[in-house]
Amino acid sequence: MPKPKTGQPLDGIVLLDKPLGLSSNAALQRTKRIFNARKAGHTGSLDPLATGMLPICFGEATKVSSFLLDSDKRYITTAKLGQTRTTGDLEGDIVEAREVPALNLDTIEAVLDKFRGPIEQIPPMHSALKHEGTPLYKLARKGVTIERKVRHVTIHELKLLDFTADTLTLEVHCSKGTYIRTLMEDIGETLNCGAHLTELRRTEVSPFGEYTIYTLEALEALAESSQLTETLLPIDSAIPHWPMLQLTSEQTQRLCNGLKVDRSDLPDSDGIRLYDPEGKFLGIGQRHESGQLAAKRLMRTD
Repeated sequence: MPKPKTGQPLDGIVLLDKPLGLSSNAALQRTKRIFNARKAGHTGSLDPLATGMLPICFGEATKVSSFLLDSDKRYITTAKLGQTRTTGDLEGDIVEAREVPALNLDTIEAVLDKFRGPIEQIPPMHSALKHEGTPLYKLARKGVTIERKVRHVTIHELKLLDFTADTLTLEVHCSKGTYIRTLMEDIGETLNCGAHLTELRRTEVSPFGEYTIYTLEALEALAESSQLTETLLPIDSAIPHWPMLQLTSEQTQRLCNGLKVDRSDLPDSDGIRLYDPEGKFLGIGQRHESGQLAAKRLMRTD
């Protein structure tokens, strides 16, 4: 017999402020327990040494989590210059120590400019990428190094926030798949002294730039006062930039039955937000090759 479902059916997104030292999955499980949610998933891992925004999707919101995974991110990060480490961050052993050249604003900006725009990165061995089913970090712990394919990413913005004789603090706005540890290591190499990451905080997962994020402690306090649902964002808040269509009752029924709908006003877009006559979010539609509107991913309506 199938296991009975536990937890309450809950749909929506909460923006968690992941604490230092906790894995993303552990943070997800704690959040799920706080909400007593039946189904939940996060949208892009943060290392235990990283803090900041981790969107948690409950219930039907998990159907839009992939779009958040693919979205731009923003970070504030600090690197120590003059030392490289096995993991590229504080967790690893020191590999090499080098003298840090005298730094000034012009020198740093000239180096940072080499990393603005489209760049290439080689993913680190200490990452969750898999080789023949095994995470690279597990191979790295055994002393095994695997050749990794170059990854093309975009650094939309790279802003110097502060620097000392041997540290850099930057704000990074980047495309999906960017490894901030690797970015800081590469900047250190370009400065001819090496570097490793000491702090990393994710401040934004697009499109959630100006939203409130909640610590686990804050969520626990809100749970005690029965105010948790006030923290939930609607599912369609994850895709506000997509064009929208409001459907008639008949069109809504056809799509829910797996049929296509004739619409002369279909936008030219990979995804379309769909709403019923009352303005309720139905899910995601797409232009079918026939020129009709077809359902791509619909929300549960019961």
